[in-house]
Amino acid sequence: MNAPLRLLFAGTPEIACFSLEALLADTGGAGTVVGVLTNPDRPAGRKRIPTPPPVKTIAREAGIPVLQPERLDADARRAVRELAPDLLVTVAYGKIFGPRFMALFPRGGINLHPSLLPRHRGPSPLQAAIRAGDTRTGVTIQAIAPEMDSGAIILQEEIPLGPRTTAAALHDDLGARGARLLTQAVKLIAAGEADWREQEHSAATWCHKITKQAGAVTWQESAEELDRMVRAYTPWPGVRCGWEGETLQITEAVPVPAAVGEERPAKTPATPPAPGTVLGVDNRFGILVQTTDGLLAVRRLKPQARNEVDFQSFLNGNRGFVGTVLTQA
Repeated sequence: MNAPLRLLFAGTPEIACFSLEALLADTGGAGTVVGVLTNPDRPAGRKRIPTPPPVKTIAREAGIPVLQPERLDADARRAVRELAPDLLVTVAYGKIFGPRFMALFPRGGINLHPSLLPRHRGPSPLQAAIRAGDTRTGVTIQAIAPEMDSGAIILQEEIPLGPRTTAAALHDDLGARGARLLTQAVKLIAAGEADWREQEHSAATWCHKITKQAGAVTWQESAEELDRMVRAYTPWPGVRCGWEGETLQITEAVPVPAAVGEERPAKTPATPPAPGTVLGVDNRFGILVQTTDGLLAVRRLKPQARNEVDFQSFLNGNRGFVGTVLTQA
């Protein structure tokens, strides 16, 4: 039996923890984690206390060397070389690997990407799939290539994407599925049984890094678009609108079926209300807000500097809310 591959694991956020834990738990498997590459500790919280990446905490508890360079420069390459890794395994590390860095790995490198490549290449595939209204998504294990997320595919798993799926739920689901798939890929590579297939590059789509501004509501969106925004951008960056000089974050919403909109009282004005107008309440759905196309029912929301509440609790404390117009954040 061949000796286990020496793995350098590169990852930073929580979704990478699923894979690192799976590789560490696979004792006697085809790979041994000899080091972890992650980003430096960053200030977090209101007090801006330096906080280690989630991956670092797991590695420290397992007694594995941790490398946290700001740049993958000569010093970083020297530290990696001392670990004598065979294969680079990455999950959301956050930096580009250049040719001199990749030359340190005799067996190359593989990357877990939470989408059905070549769809949604880039840094925000979970949110992109929901925003696009995709009906399916999945996870891909691919070779690390010079162009982002363009490497040959070794394994891929597809799952249905339901109409109420949130990015938070998808994060955990694909994180766990990807960890299992990544462990399987290491075994295939170690055994020389990996079956690589090139991506269909002409079918590639791209997603981009999410900024805080992405969650700002303009009220030029339809109810369906706003629903997808809320499911994609909760908890971060949050979907926000303005109300009487304050910011409201919508944390749960649902498009209102057309039949419910038709049940609105006959006193509804002939001229359609402006998008953002709070029309009323439906106890089955929530606070009804006019959009450019259809009604959005807001079910949960977070007032500025206060805790998240359900719509009934919010209305109890803001009895003049119905009839007002929500604005841009």
